[in-house]
Amino acid sequence: MDLSPTDLDSVVVLTPRVFGDNRGSFFESYNAATLAALGIDTRFVQDNQSHSAEAGTVRGLHFQSPPHAQAKLVRVLAGEIFDVAVDIRRGSPTYGQWTGATLSAENRAQLLVPAGFLHGFVTRVPDCVVAYKCSDVYAPDCEGAVRFDDSDLGIDWGIAARDAVLSDKDAKAPSFADLDTPFTYEARP
Repeated sequence: MDLSPTDLDSVVVLTPRVFGDNRGSFFESYNAATLAALGIDTRFVQDNQSHSAEAGTVRGLHFQSPPHAQAKLVRVLAGEIFDVAVDIRRGSPTYGQWTGATLSAENRAQLLVPAGFLHGFVTRVPDCVVAYKCSDVYAPDCEGAVRFDDSDLGIDWGIAARDAVLSDKDAKAPSFADLDTPFTYEARP
């Protein structure tokens, strides 16, 4: 597994080594020992999967607050997405900044989004299937969201906001300015 840092502390792109032959290919999508050797010791307890029928579907920006804050390890089983993480750790030198990565079934890349970050993605093609591991269980009373097209964040989703396919909940998400983040930045030694 290869690890590539992003512009945000702790958000990394993981790319597995793929082994191919005349039958096709094989790769490990997750191995706790391999990740631990890379300095990632997140314990995942739940796997989620979504299917988005239309290109331009936006899911996010979401987070779960403590005591059920979630780190996520996101990958694409079919199609292609642009996956985004936004730092919402109060006191962080990158608070309010975002990073994004193209994840696809073809490139097999994964994005690790730690707790303390908003997460969302936009589908680039129809019929995208996205799978992600979570470090805590879904807890509706702990969920939060920020509007995906908030001008304070300035995320370049690659689509016009008017063309985004959104859930009712995401369409009504509050602004970034209204976020009372439950996360605090802790510098690593």
